[in-house]
Amino acid sequence: MTSGWIILDKDSGLFSRTAGGRIARMLGTKKFGHIGTLDPMATGVLPIAIGDATKMIPFVEDANPHIKEYLFSCVFGFETDTLDITGRNIARNDIIPTIDMVKSALPQFIGMVKQTPPIYSAVHVNGRRAHELARQNQDIEMPSRTVEIYELEFLGIRDKSWHFRMLCSRGTYVRSVARDIAKACGTLATVDMIRRTRTNGFDIKDAVKLDFLEKMFNNTGGFGENLKPVDYGLGDIPVLNLRDKDAEFYKNGGFIGVDVADGLYRIFTGDTFIGIGTVNDHRLHPKRTI
Repeated sequence: MTSGWIILDKDSGLFSRTAGGRIARMLGTKKFGHIGTLDPMATGVLPIAIGDATKMIPFVEDANPHIKEYLFSCVFGFETDTLDITGRNIARNDIIPTIDMVKSALPQFIGMVKQTPPIYSAVHVNGRRAHELARQNQDIEMPSRTVEIYELEFLGIRDKSWHFRMLCSRGTYVRSVARDIAKACGTLATVDMIRRTRTNGFDIKDAVKLDFLEKMFNNTGGFGENLKPVDYGLGDIPVLNLRDKDAEFYKNGGFIGVDVADGLYRIFTGDTFIGIGTVNDHRLHPKRTI
């Protein structure tokens, strides 16, 4: 089974899981996952784990800061039920704020802030996804939660779209940020572009488009260097190399005596990655094996 990571630059109009499924099918496996989810309308970085790389998702998430960077734009003066241009118009006031009003509003959204997610989101409400309830026209009281916004800046206006850049924690909804900026300025807003440029240590400069991968696979039968190794993205987790005999014992659940400091390690035998282990009192314990 082929395993590894694809750093995808997801196109607009594509569900995150659909994108992962298309890549997995090309590689002949049903086993895949991804870090974070992008709205269908949104584009940008979507790390996709294939095969055994799915076992590394929790470790990759823990090894890298949960910081995300977005470029986004919105149009002021109206609001949709989804808070983006794919939704149905539900309110309009045609009030366009001044640039000074918008710039003055931004500082209040930097730091630890309370945010109410959109009703069309994957947040669980009473054991179900909010978007499922919304599509059934059920009344939903969305719980607010605390998120952290590290940076939020106004980039300018192009046509009717007001552009921003945001650095934030996971769980932050861009659509909610735009709605709240508009509310602070006494108006309404609808997002018309979201692009994620960074997430969990993965950067847009390393990402590739799905159509490029499909053409490459059709021509060569593979993804070449675009398929990253299974231990890709594990940050600063140090490497511990085992001899063949110890490696077999380790993979079968055995504890190995080692002369290294306590902590989490990437376990190799030669050039082969075989999992994640924890050292405690000079004994290596298997945590996740490949």
